[in-house]
Amino acid sequence: MLTFEEKLTIIESFPELTRNDISLGRVNFHFEESVKDKKVVVYRLHPNGNGFVYAGEIENSDYVTDSKGMVNIRDFTEKELRDVIQQSIASLSESETVTETWINNEGQTLKLIETSGVWNIYAGDDLDATHATYHAAADYLYQEGFRLL
Repeated sequence: MLTFEEKLTIIESFPELTRNDISLGRVNFHFEESVKDKKVVVYRLHPNGNGFVYAGEIENSDYVTDSKGMVNIRDFTEKELRDVIQQSIASLSESETVTETWINNEGQTLKLIETSGVWNIYAGDDLDATHATYHAAADYLYQEGFRLL
């Protein structure tokens, strides 16, 4: 299990989130750019490591959420935490447009999606990589043996 400090470091690496300290040492993180009524992405992150991320708008996810759409992140790995936060932000963003589908010689496909100014590569619902520019994402895909479909 990641510590409170490790989770804070991961969450604070998302510049689009704003930290809000609340009672009992707990912390919320808001996505002020949300186009939906929901702005809280990380909810009640507690010094004991427990906390929640909003996953209620994430399409095709396997996250088990409560009645408020929150998924418990207590036992999440770094990758799982990064993935759910990124997906949560994307789900609350104005548009998530599938830009391109890439395929390799074995018939496997990846989706290249531009979200909030970054380029994400998805294998199904799983985030495979994130790049700051289209060029970097395309280079990565070429190096991995994919070509534009």
